[in-house]
Order: sequence, then C-alpha cells, then structure tokens
Amino acid sequence: MDVHRPRTLDEALRLRAEHPDARPIQGGTDLMVELNFGHSRPPALLDLSEVAELRGWSEDHGSLRLGAGLTYTEALASPLAGRLPALAEASRSVGSPQIRNRGTLGGNLGTASPAGDALPPLLAERADVELASVRGNRVLPLEEFLLGVKRTALAPDELVAAVRVRPSGGAQTFMKVGPRNAMVIAICSLAVVVDPELGEVRAAFGSAAVTAQRVTVSLPDAASLPDRIAEAAAPIDDVRATAAYRRHALGVLAGRALTRCLRS
Repeated sequence: MDVHRPRTLDEALRLRAEHPDARPIQGGTDLMVELNFGHSRPPALLDLSEVAELRGWSEDHGSLRLGAGLTYTEALASPLAGRLPALAEASRSVGSPQIRNRGTLGGNLGTASPAGDALPPLLAERADVELASVRGNRVLPLEEFLLGVKRTALAPDELVAAVRVRPSGGAQTFMKVGPRNAMVIAICSLAVVVDPELGEVRAAFGSAAVTAQRVTVSLPDAASLPDRIAEAAAPIDDVRATAAYRRHALGVLAGRALTRCLRS
C-alpha cells in the first residue's frame, strides 16, 4: 500500500485528483480500525496530518471556520467550547483522551456514520461543509453533505477542508445513551439548540436514522419537541438496541435536554 504525505493543501488536492482511490487519513481513529480488521484495503492512503491549512479554527465577524483537522481535544478548549457548547459536550464523550487527541471533525464528517458524535451538534447549529479540490471550493449545508450510512456528497477529487458555522448564541446541550459513559458508540444521541434570534428550538439526533437528522420547532411550541423527534426518527434493531428503545430514549433525551436549555 502506498502512502502519500503532502505538506500543503495544494499538494494534497493535487494528489487527491491524481489518486482518487486513495483513502484520506488524519487521526485514523476510524480508518485504522478498518485496516487492522481487514474490512478495507485501499490501494493508497493520503496522509493529511502534515497539512497545516486543515488545522485549528478561526472567527470572522461572528462566523467560525473549523478546520477539518480540528481534534476533539481542541474542540473542548476555550474559547471555542464557549462558542459551541454542544460540540464541546459531544467531543468530551468521544472515546478516551488518546482518541480525542487524534480524532478530527473532518474524519467524523468523511466517515459519515449515523452515530458520529460531532454531527448532531453541528447539524443543530445549521453548519455548512467546505469541500476543496483542484477545481476550486464549494460549500454544502451539512444535511446535503450527508447522503446515507457512510455516504457523502464528496466527489472523488475532493477533500473536506472545514466546517463553517455561525453560533446561535443560545443555550444548547448534547446527550447520548450508551451501555456505559465512555468508550462507547452511541445507541442514540441528541443535540438541542435554543435560537432566541430566530425564535426556534432546533434538535438533531444520531444513531436513529440513516444519517443524523434535524427537527425544528418554534419556541412557543418547544414542548412538542420530544414527540416531533420520536416521529422523525427511523431507527433499526441491531446488536446495541431495538428500534423501539431508540425511539423511546430519544424522546426522554429530548425532554431532559429541553428542560436543561430552557432553564439556563
């Protein structure tokens, strides 16, 4: 297996165009599991760990740009955690400190697992995904980027460059259900954002449909959120939980999250 290690974003995009079958890798917390268990054997890897343009985050006139290489540990740190509290809470729930030090937002987006912990907080804040290629950049709403279970709108020559989000500034939180509190894939997860400027409450859930999904209600109708989420969910039975349990758990989480946000 060949490994390409670009040092700049331009070089990474050129290599991506030349080797569309190469799998991008940065933290490797998902891909290395696939490789180690023999579930995947790509012809080449595109190691993005040395591409400085993909790291960190910036703010411009109230809008945040989170680089694809931003780690969960970095999402937990101030001042970013104060701007996106639900994302920080979700990041805190990811794996172990070692995993949080390596895992990245770009990896979570690229893997597109319905259980991806970063997806509900970003979706609830109506985030956009910035995609880059040698042809130029384009921006898609996160809900249009996620097409299905581990399926995205990413073209063969594109890389996830960043996430763009304008924090609502209202109360928000993230919760998930699992067999234990850490080192676990979510049975279901939920992020809730109260947006006082738009007068609405947005919630996004994971592990209960083929992609993370968002539900929006007006502030006066906030009490209907648990029922709306339970109706919108399309969970399945699997080894971790039944569909009925997931639907019930989402309703419970929604009630608790709503109470937490409206009281803050």
